Amino acid sequence: MIASALQPRPVPSQLREARRQLMNRGSLPPGLIEPELARSWLRSWNAGLQPCGRMPGAPHASGAQLARALEQQRELLAHARPVMEFIFDQTQESGSMVILAGADGMLLHGFGDLEFVSRAERVALRPGASWLERYRGTNAIGTALADGQAVVVHANEHYLERNGFLTCAAAPIRDSSGRTLGALDVSGDHRGYHRHTLGLVRSAVRMIEHRLFDTRHDLRHGGRLRLRLHAQQEGLGTVAEGLLAVNEDGLLEGANSTALHLLGLGWMDLGKVRLDTVLAEPVARLFEGGQRVSPVPHVVHTASGQAVWVRVEAGRQAFSPLLASREPLALAPAPRLADEPADALDALDAGDAALKAVIARVRKVMDKPIALLLQGESGVGKEVLARAMHQCSARRGRPFVAVNCAALPENLIEAELFGYQGGAFTGARREGAPGRIREAHGGTLFLDEIGDMPLLLQARLLRVLQDREVTPLGGGKPVAVDFSLVCATHRDLPAEMQAGRFREDLYYRLNGLTLRLPALRERSDLGQLLSSELRRLSPGRRVDIAPGLLQSLRRYRWPGNLRQLANALRTACALLDADEAVIGWEHLPDDLAQALQGPDAALAAEPPSLADDTSADLRTVSRQAIARAVSACGGNLSEAARSLRISRNTLYRRLRD
Repeated sequence: MIASALQPRPVPSQLREARRQLMNRGSLPPGLIEPELARSWLRSWNAGLQPCGRMPGAPHASGAQLARALEQQRELLAHARPVMEFIFDQTQESGSMVILAGADGMLLHGFGDLEFVSRAERVALRPGASWLERYRGTNAIGTALADGQAVVVHANEHYLERNGFLTCAAAPIRDSSGRTLGALDVSGDHRGYHRHTLGLVRSAVRMIEHRLFDTRHDLRHGGRLRLRLHAQQEGLGTVAEGLLAVNEDGLLEGANSTALHLLGLGWMDLGKVRLDTVLAEPVARLFEGGQRVSPVPHVVHTASGQAVWVRVEAGRQAFSPLLASREPLALAPAPRLADEPADALDALDAGDAALKAVIARVRKVMDKPIALLLQGESGVGKEVLARAMHQCSARRGRPFVAVNCAALPENLIEAELFGYQGGAFTGARREGAPGRIREAHGGTLFLDEIGDMPLLLQARLLRVLQDREVTPLGGGKPVAVDFSLVCATHRDLPAEMQAGRFREDLYYRLNGLTLRLPALRERSDLGQLLSSELRRLSPGRRVDIAPGLLQSLRRYRWPGNLRQLANALRTACALLDADEAVIGWEHLPDDLAQALQGPDAALAAEPPSLADDTSADLRTVSRQAIARAVSACGGNLSEAARSLRISRNTLYRRLRD
């Protein structure tokens, strides 16, 4: 098997039978050997290689060609050589060697125990030889490059029988953009196989990738931002930390696999995703912290609500393009333009009267000891409103901690919220964990989907809210906590209380002020929302929506609310060609285009008719027609009056009535 060194290897009889089937039938029956190994063997077979007998000629670089390759890979070799020497120190006298290969499979550099090196040279395991699968069959270097992942190929798992005396572990080396530069390999005699070798190789590759990252994103050569991330403060500065590089426009331009995993991203997201969409903390504040002589690590939260420690390192050159569209630094506030939002709450106000009233009430209570309960459908922006309130409050310099009570498994939510002592349960970290409530000390605690919290946890949360102190699992002294509490739910909590699924005493503790956020279909500011979202997604570029499509978007019910709208526009902007500036039907996701053109959309577009219901009240029908027209025109009353074929004064009078 290839993918993991920690699982049992295939038994020799299975490998012999698989090799026989392949030679006789040209195929492999499923289940005989591991799928990864089977795919590699089939690639080797389709390349025309025979497992047994003489091997066809494989390319081998001349001295001049090898010298040119070493020159081209000079940076990789410079960073890899010290790490290879360290690895060799750990493995010497074990009958093995350490090998560096380029992305084209050519072996660039290697050294090891003399006795084994002489045996390895008999199968061309030496600098200048190519070990791509199409020349050498299944092998750790070639297969790691082909599959893009760390692999072990042991003994007769090698496709060519002549390589069966080897056991090899290799991992690909990537630069900070995800491009494969080569592979690092440790090969030895199969009798000395050790399953920890793959872990050693992975660690070595991380060391090399760290050195390459720091060289490529050297802060002395540009005004950029560099972030080091880890779930624990002690992990910063180690080989286990995540690395991020941010360019002047706030886009992620470089990373390592650890950082991408922490943020839920892939290599394809680099150059497309902005830092402020994956971390909750404003970019301006991160940059300001990175300007210090000795940057101090602190906790930030990812878009999914996970708490991570970060150390920010900023270049000394100006970062103005990045900061221009973000929260200004407090050092020198610039004068505000007439159409520029005053703060984060003001930025949410696009003209809808219901939402404007919600924001006004939030402002009145945000710095008072009053718990907020936000209600509304999924995707209407409850967390966005909570974050905006935090950024406008006196607690804005302290943490904003978001916990999705519906996303955490029931057996983990208690430890996640209240923390635990080391060894409190099986799998607990030795040093313990503070818990999300303690992380929110001094700031804001946002409990999303509070209606999904288990009853047992509701009782513990009530105790914390009453006593303002939290006791971690496993014992220990209670710790005093101070935070502003905001909860959110799409459930009807009074109905949940009646059904016995939500505690009445907790409900009245949370319900200092209940605010309902309108669904997108109920809002009158869709036109302004579309404009502002397009400006955010395409900064510095004017993007419009085709008139016919715009009317369809205004009539749509938007079951996913603001989240659905943002995702649809993000996709549409990505599908625009460089010379296009108008979003049409062809730029929409297929499911949305189908929904907009479906029978429900057609019915929604039809004006109300008295013939449809002879008992309908004329005043009711009139109100419905006016409401639909105002909504379809994005709140533009002049346009609504024209579409209804009445005067503006008549429309105003009807609205007052």
